[in-house]
Formats: sequence, structure tokens, C-alpha cells
Amino acid sequence: MADLKVEICGVKLKNPVIAASGTFGFGREYNEIYDISSLGGISTKGLTLEPRQGNPVPRIAEGRSIILNAVGLQNPGVESFIEKDLGFLKSKGVAVIANVAGRTLEDYGNICARLNGLVDFVELNISCPNVKAGGMAFGIRPESIKEVTLISKRALSLTPLMVKLSPNVESIAANAQAAQNGGADCISLINTLTGMVIDIERRKPLIANNTGGVSGAGIKPIAVRMVYEAAHAVKIPVIGMGGIMTGEDAVEFIMAGASAVQVGTANFANANAMPQIIQGLNAWLDRHNIADVKQITGCVKLN
Repeated sequence: MADLKVEICGVKLKNPVIAASGTFGFGREYNEIYDISSLGGISTKGLTLEPRQGNPVPRIAEGRSIILNAVGLQNPGVESFIEKDLGFLKSKGVAVIANVAGRTLEDYGNICARLNGLVDFVELNISCPNVKAGGMAFGIRPESIKEVTLISKRALSLTPLMVKLSPNVESIAANAQAAQNGGADCISLINTLTGMVIDIERRKPLIANNTGGVSGAGIKPIAVRMVYEAAHAVKIPVIGMGGIMTGEDAVEFIMAGASAVQVGTANFANANAMPQIIQGLNAWLDRHNIADVKQITGCVKLN
């Protein structure tokens, strides 16, 4: 058996496979199917300062090898998470990553301050509209990425900061550098692409929000390319995600430069996806006589 242990920003993970935010809730439901303590980490459902009801339905649609969602950050709020879910996650012995979002810079600073020292990482979802900047997402321009990272980092004296990058940008490398310059301890990518699915009988978009975030196996080549570009633009660790369905998919991201991976949409298609990805990753390493997963991090060489 290969050594799957990794350490990111001083946090030790038993393996590099993490549940991606928004696809795993707070872990309770999946724990009824398998022991989630087998995972490396869990990124929570996106949290906001106050509870949110999310967008109107329908808000999820399927396409070929992808799903499209516009859930709208439905969540019980950070105080409910701390009171009802944090203890359960900590009891499972996995890295607890609190994914957080806000409408303003002050929101990000306040929610980070509330979580400081309580979780293993805070992961910034910066694909949210900035209401003070005309609705443009924080994660689009390098300047706004650096700004939201700075204010969040100031509030996190005890907890590493992970910044989750949007792919809907001009340069993923420049945005990765902006997060690093703002004080991010690591970055994760990619968040969902923006897309639309049309109901051709109704002649209207299939989801009520018209557009939504595209995820699933179909986006993997885009995600691998962006992880490679980001990993070669910064000196901080990179966590890769986007279409990972198998152990071999995880190997691709690690070879591109990821220290760990997050698995999202695969959990909807197969409730046991992550244990199987861990097993598949280990089997691939064994077949290639590789004793430690860290030996393949960033090993890809371009033609």
C-alpha cells in the first residue's frame, strides 16, 4: 500500500481526497452509507453569516457528462453550523474546511473572524457577486481577489486560508498570484464554469435562474489545464478539482501540480465515489511501484 498521507499548510490529511463544497452537505447523510472518517477532508456546504433559502426551483439540470446548478448558497448560517455540525465533523478525524461566502468585503471578514481557530481551513468562495461593485463577482479581477483575500486573512490568525478560484476569468495564473499576494495559504480550483441548458419545448432555460454553474466529468480537461497553470504561477499549495470521477482522474490533477483534490459531482452519480477514488489512487500507485503519492505531485512534463 502506497503512503497517501499529505500535509497542507501544516494540516495533516490521511489521504489527498476531499469532499468538495456543496456536494456533501455536512457529511451526515454520506456517513450513513460509509464511514466518512476514511476521507482526507470535507469542505462544507457554503456558509454565510445569516441563513439563506437559496434560489427558486428548478435549480439543477443535467447535461451530457455535466450537471448545471444554481442552488444559491442555501445554508443554515455559520452559527447553526458551529452549534450543530462542527462537532460531528471534528469527531470523524478529517480535515474540516469551512467554505464561506459573502455579499460584501465586511461579510467575508466577519465570517472568517467567527471561524478563526475552529476549523482546519477556511475556503473562500469568491464567485459571489459583490453588491458594492455592481454585482461583479469578487473572483473575476485580480485586484478584487487580492482585496477580499487580504481582509479575510487579517481575520484568520489561527486558521489557514484557502481561496477557491473561478474559471470564468481572463488569466487563472494572474488570479492565483493575486490570491497569493493577498496572503492566501493555499488555493483551490476550479469552481464551476457558467452555463445554460435550454428546454426546447418551453423555449426557456431549464432552471429558474437562467444560468448556473457547470460541473462534472465534462469539464475535467479545462480544470486540469487551469490547475497546471495555477500551480506553476504560485509557490503555495494547490488543491485541484473539476470532473474527478476515478482514481486515475485524481492522478492527473496531482501530476498537474495539485497537492490534494476535491471531489464534487461524482458524489451525486455514485454515493461511494470517494472511497472508490481513494482505492483507485492507491491501486495506480501500487501498479507503478510508487511508494508515496507526493512523488508524483507536479511531475508532468510538457511535450
